Amino acid sequence: MLQRFLVLTLFLAASAFSAEGVDRTATEIVRDALNHWRGLSSQSEMTMTIHRPDWERSMSMESWTQGEKRSLVRVTAPRKDRGNGTLIDDNNMWTFSPKVNRVIKVPSSMMNQSWMGSDFSNKDISRTDDILEQYDHALLGKTELDGLTVYEIESIPHEDAAVVWGREVLFVREDNVLVEHRFYDQDGARVKTLRTLEFAEMGGRAVAAIQRMEKEEAPGEWTEIRLDSVEFDVELNSSVFTLSNLRNPRN
Repeated sequence: MLQRFLVLTLFLAASAFSAEGVDRTATEIVRDALNHWRGLSSQSEMTMTIHRPDWERSMSMESWTQGEKRSLVRVTAPRKDRGNGTLIDDNNMWTFSPKVNRVIKVPSSMMNQSWMGSDFSNKDISRTDDILEQYDHALLGKTELDGLTVYEIESIPHEDAAVVWGREVLFVREDNVLVEHRFYDQDGARVKTLRTLEFAEMGGRAVAAIQRMEKEEAPGEWTEIRLDSVEFDVELNSSVFTLSNLRNPRN
């Protein structure tokens, strides 16, 4: 997941491009970042913390991804939330809650709603390739962070794109790790920002170990996703990504 759990998709080739590799277009940089995050497949454990000025709560989760279109996130702790899950298959999303014992398909009208009460939306968690398929990308500049080049990329949606954002700005390191992702509304005002607070080496590649999503209108409120462990390019049976497994875990 998580990780927009939070993103956080989608998203192979850390070794395919190195610091001394060929110049890439803005679109290629975005595509490589997505593929770097997800690999051919992945299995991970993470912790999501939702912080508010007067309370804070955390959930432990497991996540699986396969290719560009499939992912499953399941809550493992605390007990009251255990078993809650989210399944994405292509452009479809379903949720399951043991308390009501129901699988619910999330309609497109609800994709921008909060995911599990966090500052991530259902759309963030789905990590679909919309940003590649429905946006034009331009390289705005380059900076340096910890000895690595960071590319600043502006992503503008096509006029007929069915997206909520007026534009997005991504900062991606040369090793394909996302540094920051800014979301702007149709009037050009920044709405929220996803920042990587800590980088690490896991699963044989550099990853965003801790990411925080914050909304501009709610200072002091945020959601963090901490990647506790991850393995890439693992063998996963396609039955993992089924409604039956969402309801009755077998993996």
